[in-house]
Amino acid sequence: MSSVPVKILIVDDEEALRELLTVRLEHWGYECRAASHVGEAERLITTFEPDVVLSDVVMPGVTGLDLLRRLRAAGRGRQPVVLMTAHGSIDTAVEAMKQGAVDFLTKPLDNDKLRAVLEDVTEELNSRRRAQALEESIERDGPLARLVGRSAPMMELRRLVELVASSDAAALITGESGTGKEVVARAIHDLSDRRDGPWVAVNAAAIPESLIESELFGHERGAFTGAIRARAGCFEQANGGTLFLDELAEMPISLQPKLLRILESGRVRRLGGGQEIPFNVRVLAATNQNPMAALQEGQLREDLFYRLNVFEIAVPPLRERKDDLPLLAQHFVREFNEKHGAEVYGLRDWTLDVLRAYRWPGNVRELRNLVERAVIVARSGWLEPGHFPAYMREAVQQQEPVVVVPVGTPAAEAERQLILKTLEHVGYNKAEAARRLQLDVKTVRNKLRAFGEEG
Repeated sequence: MSSVPVKILIVDDEEALRELLTVRLEHWGYECRAASHVGEAERLITTFEPDVVLSDVVMPGVTGLDLLRRLRAAGRGRQPVVLMTAHGSIDTAVEAMKQGAVDFLTKPLDNDKLRAVLEDVTEELNSRRRAQALEESIERDGPLARLVGRSAPMMELRRLVELVASSDAAALITGESGTGKEVVARAIHDLSDRRDGPWVAVNAAAIPESLIESELFGHERGAFTGAIRARAGCFEQANGGTLFLDELAEMPISLQPKLLRILESGRVRRLGGGQEIPFNVRVLAATNQNPMAALQEGQLREDLFYRLNVFEIAVPPLRERKDDLPLLAQHFVREFNEKHGAEVYGLRDWTLDVLRAYRWPGNVRELRNLVERAVIVARSGWLEPGHFPAYMREAVQQQEPVVVVPVGTPAAEAERQLILKTLEHVGYNKAEAARRLQLDVKTVRNKLRAFGEEG
């Protein structure tokens, strides 16, 4: 049961049943209110704000199905509604589920079935609360919202970013491809005194060698074939703001002395121009290579490296900060819900198990792409393991523990060990244990009671 009591509104025109259900559900740990008709129920929904509505279908005047429709029309589509009736039929049950009821119970109520349904609904509510808490955590970050994560490596990274942003010094950001080096650089810019100035990002590896000098320094009209008009380079464009040089070690070695001279003089001369133009730019650079290895292999000049490496910021790979996966995944779910018009709540706990078992060679960029894919496939509800590629699910299967049962062990004891070990492995989530064992949740609960392990 959740530490925050789940609030249930009971709607039934039979007073005796209302009282019986109230006593029973409060004994199970729920907080209850009861209404004798739909009008009273609608008032309590506003004042009591229940998490779950447990309503009879057949009542004088307005029915439970009508209440369900009104809740959906009022935008309470995520509030679980469980319907119950003494006049159950397949048609009524089908209609209830089509209207959005989470379950349909027949009277007289089966206590085990009722409890199982409410426990499943509680688990769903708790998952939604966790997803909401993650989103609220992201929103509280303000300027650091770009740096999603609460793991120890990310907290150290945030501290260093704030320190670097408080100065105007150059910085070299290192890390594997996809870790978010540009995100770190942008966070520094947004936190700095230059936040209102321009932000210009250049990827040295993406520009042909014949054009990179013009891209960085600019050119005058007629400076080379095709230069039909004058163009300001990146240093001029970033004047008063920040210039981000990505993949620094991929820059042609012949260009690096010119870049160093410009950084030290604070002046740039366009190709074909005779005048030096002053600029005021903070330079941040990044590389996915080991800087020391790049120096030794002659890909990076030592003098340029030391000019830019006033601060070195190492961005950790995702495999070293897997505690951040729930927050990162929820961040991307929110982003792609908005982009694609989807209504995904978040990721199931067992889906997060799949993500944690994977090594993430593509780092945060790979996670972002896979969450976008999953949101497009799912469109609504929760992201399940099946919404992610099969090769990720195989990683979990390879890490799952094995239950060894000696030959001659009684079948009942072997069954007990398998169920308890599976339950332990999934964090005592009965619904997930039942799914993995291919059993009904009610069957798992009954087995646990028989084992004396229900607690």
